[in-house]
Amino acid sequence: MNTHRKTHRFGRRAALAVAALAVTGSALVLPGTAFAAPDDFGGATRNTGDKTEMLRDSIVDSPAKNVILLIGDGMGDSEITAARNYEYGAGGVLPGIDALPLTGQYTTYSLYKDGATKGKPDYVPDSAATGTAWATGTKTYDNAISVDINGAPHDTLIEIAKANGLKTGNISTAEIEDATPAVQAAHVAARSCFGPADLAKCGADAIAEGGLGSIAEQIIDTRADLTLGGGSRSFAETANAGQFEGSTLFEQASDRGYQLAATGPELAAISSANQTEPVLGLFSEGNFPTRFAATAATVGGADLAPTTCTANPERLSADLSLKSLTDKGISLLNKDNESGFFLQVEGASIDKQDHAANACGQIGETIDLDEAVQSALAFAKADGNTLVIVTADHAHTSQIVDTTPPTSLSTALLTHDGTTMKLSYGTAGLGGSQQHTGSQLRIAAYGPGAANVVGLTDQTDNFFTMSRALELNLDTASLSKEATVAVSNPTVKPGAALTVSASGFAGDRQVSGTVASRPVELEETDVIDGTARFSITAPDEVGTHTVTVTGTQSGVAAKVTFTVDPNASAPTSTPSASSSASASNSPSPVAASGSGSGPGSTGGFTGINLASTGAVVVPVLLLGGALLSVGAVLIIRRRRAQHEV
Repeated sequence: MNTHRKTHRFGRRAALAVAALAVTGSALVLPGTAFAAPDDFGGATRNTGDKTEMLRDSIVDSPAKNVILLIGDGMGDSEITAARNYEYGAGGVLPGIDALPLTGQYTTYSLYKDGATKGKPDYVPDSAATGTAWATGTKTYDNAISVDINGAPHDTLIEIAKANGLKTGNISTAEIEDATPAVQAAHVAARSCFGPADLAKCGADAIAEGGLGSIAEQIIDTRADLTLGGGSRSFAETANAGQFEGSTLFEQASDRGYQLAATGPELAAISSANQTEPVLGLFSEGNFPTRFAATAATVGGADLAPTTCTANPERLSADLSLKSLTDKGISLLNKDNESGFFLQVEGASIDKQDHAANACGQIGETIDLDEAVQSALAFAKADGNTLVIVTADHAHTSQIVDTTPPTSLSTALLTHDGTTMKLSYGTAGLGGSQQHTGSQLRIAAYGPGAANVVGLTDQTDNFFTMSRALELNLDTASLSKEATVAVSNPTVKPGAALTVSASGFAGDRQVSGTVASRPVELEETDVIDGTARFSITAPDEVGTHTVTVTGTQSGVAAKVTFTVDPNASAPTSTPSASSSASASNSPSPVAASGSGSGPGSTGGFTGINLASTGAVVVPVLLLGGALLSVGAVLIIRRRRAQHEV
């Protein structure tokens, strides 16, 4: 970068810093003692230290290598305040959530799907619509998982980041099929379409109906490098259609190369997470048990003697806490990773316990999330190149009140201060489910790109804040436009074994194929780091045959031809008989190739036969490998240079 551009960038950063300081308030630039209360009133000042360094780290317009998004489901301002009051006192701070230096507010409304109000605001959203907003940048209707109000799927941040070569992770204390984690890995019209047993709920999305499958089945297809949470129940179900019919989802995942974990020690034993061996850790049949045992809100309950929260004996072991899962996730995603990662972490049961009017339940889950935020911040500060964002999906119903409401459910808690905090739940009666509310929410951030959360934004803006920070190419189909396909031998005997190798399909998660002469369908297989492989048997018909490989997501098609000749010489290598995901990283030697066509492509290419002797092929391969290596080095150097400026 030349001196003029450096000076220009410095000027922009300085201007942003001044603006952010103005937005975040004069308490950041005036001495803390100017606001100090007398000691006998408790010394209520919060601004006890200089925040310039954290602000400077966050007023950076250069890209981030990594993004960690932490979601407190149902965590509105009231839920944050209640947890702070209880655990640290009114004058205390949540060490994670309250530590992020730049804050803003964002709107969360969803849209109506049908009728005269189609496309108009639905002021009180659910977790499916709100999650779709930040996962795809698109508003939708309540109940929808990463499809718009017309039912069209939209790429998610995990799908996009993966296509761009980043590692990806998805962690939740809920069933991993629940709305918030699901929006990163699936596309269904109804959030209740958990597993293959939910045929009635899945409708047209079921594989048996020609759809993409249930959320659990799509999680396997999306193939994030790391998936941790609850919800093992759905993965124990048996697929009822498609190429894996008759196998449980756990069996399917294992066959497709996943490392499976069901306990803390099993997770601890895993030392890598990548596309060859992604991690699927599911540690409960349903949602994780909460940190604290339940408290029951009743009509008039806040007039009773205040209680303290007690540990839940059913809680999972400490090595499976949200903090521990976050630490493990960051460690695995950051290991041997020059390209960066995107990780979503959800504290799920703030919402679920708010629905149940369970004050201790929601408070404990907020504290759990805060501990996970502390881990993310510690990594980001040490790394220097990570954007951390903490927010919620929607507001909820709990309110801190002064006197006991005569009709609402309420409870009284003894806080860290030694005084009583009364919480009221007034949107449903005893035994009912408390409602979400339509209030705007807090969003806070630290690291490169954090300034973009300041002020009033919408939930959809969060998608663009993260994708821009990571410099993602959002046109994933274009990332497969240079795809090629090759065969292990250009000329073979009838019935000979033949390997078809596809590469350059970065914009796809699966590919399928056909041998046109028969025709023979090649079953869909996973794309591993842009590559896939099929093992086929050459037709008996003498002559030229065409193989077409098509990206399932991009629609890009690549073709190659080979010749069946009874006088063909014996193959120079023995193709593998496996077309499984685990074999895809080591394709057989290329002896014939063709390139892709489809959406975003420069055009079709029917394939060329190279000479069948290694004398021609090997120099071409060596030259191509050298050019790719040089290109990779230049890209890495350019990205590092951008980060360092």
